[in-house]
Amino acid sequence: MTSPLAAPSDSLAVGQRSLGDPDVRFPLWPPLTEGCPVTSTESVAYPVEVDYAYDKVPADLFATAAARPRGHERWAPLLPPLHAPGLAEGGTPLLPLADDVWVKDESRNPTWSHKDRLNRITVSAAVGAGAAGVVVASSGNHGASAAAYAARAGLRCAVVTSAEVPPAVDAFLRGYGAAVLPVPAEQRWPLLRRIVERTGYHPVSNLTPAAHTGHGFGPEGYKTLAYEIFTDLGTVPRAVFVPTGYGEMLFGLWKGFAELVRLGHAEAVPRLYGCEPAAGGPLAAAVRDGVPAAHVPLGPTAAYAIACPVGGYRGVVAVRESEGDAVLVTDAELAAARAELARNGVWAELSAAAGLAGLRQLGRPEEGPVVCVSTSSGFKDQDLLAAGPSAAVDPEDWDTVERRLRRA
Repeated sequence: MTSPLAAPSDSLAVGQRSLGDPDVRFPLWPPLTEGCPVTSTESVAYPVEVDYAYDKVPADLFATAAARPRGHERWAPLLPPLHAPGLAEGGTPLLPLADDVWVKDESRNPTWSHKDRLNRITVSAAVGAGAAGVVVASSGNHGASAAAYAARAGLRCAVVTSAEVPPAVDAFLRGYGAAVLPVPAEQRWPLLRRIVERTGYHPVSNLTPAAHTGHGFGPEGYKTLAYEIFTDLGTVPRAVFVPTGYGEMLFGLWKGFAELVRLGHAEAVPRLYGCEPAAGGPLAAAVRDGVPAAHVPLGPTAAYAIACPVGGYRGVVAVRESEGDAVLVTDAELAAARAELARNGVWAELSAAAGLAGLRQLGRPEEGPVVCVSTSSGFKDQDLLAAGPSAAVDPEDWDTVERRLRRA
């Protein structure tokens, strides 16, 4: 019988290094959760990434992936040590739309979002560091995922969320036994830091106010998206459109494709497009102004899961190195993309439709296969319960029945 947990020794991770200066290196442990302490300044926080012994990666790793158990175990050599048990994360379907457009449906993950790829890694880091629990600031996907993986690993979990957390998400968090702490949005990160300092809980979300750095190990989990897209298509796509908040998934995709090139499996990294709500757009501002990260005013948008006033350097690296771009999408464009996904059988959160919205706005800038990542399930939208249930009909009132049928 196959063990549910890859041996930590399967990992070829050897250390951490700064994205601000790749020559600045650190040991693998402890995981750095506040970016690089050497290159970061008061105005810019540079993240770190994990480095590997790439010369020791098995030559058949990608050729034999399908024969391994579903979950991060199949990619263990190119991930940090998997000290925590998994929930069969990843392995999500790549669904064809028309004209060689594909949708990577991340709602098929254990907690119905892409965040499971990250939290298998960050909770493993918490276990490896000997923490009694984890803490996360989140109003949706990240919190639910962290709560699930903490429960699986036998750790406590605290979720610092906003007072406007959707009822469905609040119930989701409590279902995993998490301590749910709704506070005003501006107080989430100060409370998270206080919990870290007073309890020793391991932070699995961002701690830095200057710019988003996030957990040093976390984006490594997103590399598996690139691995799966490559193995499913049998090639690297020409472009990937990605819903983008802080840019961690965007960076993970870039790094995964860059590793495929480095290991000789692919010739080039696809262009990556970070798709943000037009009400904010810190990545677009940083790319436009040529700076490592940007702060922007945040207007109203229903895409709360990716509505961010501050960005991070990871997203800038991914766009720059892939020769991609940042795309600002309106709520109307998001709603149209969400409806298109629904017509194709995918019920997506509004934020999750940003990748397809970005593609439709640009009008397919690339020939060849194009992938849009859809990040999470529609049940997490804030407006889910606003309209109430569908009104009952009298089965003898055929006129009303017929009107409903025509609208379907």
